[in-house]
Amino acid sequence: MTLLETDRPTLDLEDIVESASAALEGASTLEVIRWAAATFGDRICLTSSMSDAALIHLVSKVKPGIDVLFVDTGYHFAETIGTRDAVEAVYPVNVINVTPSRTVEEQEAALGPRLHGRNPDLCCHLRKVEPLGRALEGYMAWFSGIRRDETASRRGRKVVEWDRKRGMVKVNPILDWTQEDMDNYMSDNGVIVNPLHYDGYPSIGCAPCTRPVAPGEDPRSGRWAGMGKTECGIHL
Repeated sequence: MTLLETDRPTLDLEDIVESASAALEGASTLEVIRWAAATFGDRICLTSSMSDAALIHLVSKVKPGIDVLFVDTGYHFAETIGTRDAVEAVYPVNVINVTPSRTVEEQEAALGPRLHGRNPDLCCHLRKVEPLGRALEGYMAWFSGIRRDETASRRGRKVVEWDRKRGMVKVNPILDWTQEDMDNYMSDNGVIVNPLHYDGYPSIGCAPCTRPVAPGEDPRSGRWAGMGKTECGIHL
């Protein structure tokens, strides 16, 4: 039984966000995860791009069996699909493969080939944002692995925030982690990492829109390079 069911069953989710955001300011990552697991029970899930399994490892220690949503766009690197399969085999989580309403072939028949090159915002919406939105409908909250140091648009985010677009609570337990924090945690705990990281891909998206990053470049400069785009739309 969750806190929502026992303490204040009619509590508005936005009220939860307001109080938790203040109460958890400066709290540790595991404290944030424990609060969310106790509050939302089975009505919280975790999303992962399968770039690495750091957040999956953290959350599964507190809430084994949690649903992990992976959006299979049809354009992923083979290494990303392999990472998803390894995560499913190794960690005590329930990996749910989320797919768009159209296959790549159906999308190309309707909208033409290489939509990702002509209109990347629309392609991301159809193959990432919309499918994830549908998959999240059965939950009250979701864990996200975004970090403030990744993009300018993420610097003002909060550990617990109201996801107005989806009408649910978004929990960002590793928001204040740096890349060094990530690397140390993954090394110390033997966390599964997408092998593309070792080939110069610090940020991994769909294959047609992701390139390797040279030493000294911004870690996300390999995403939608030359397109003036920094976010797929899921976290906006």
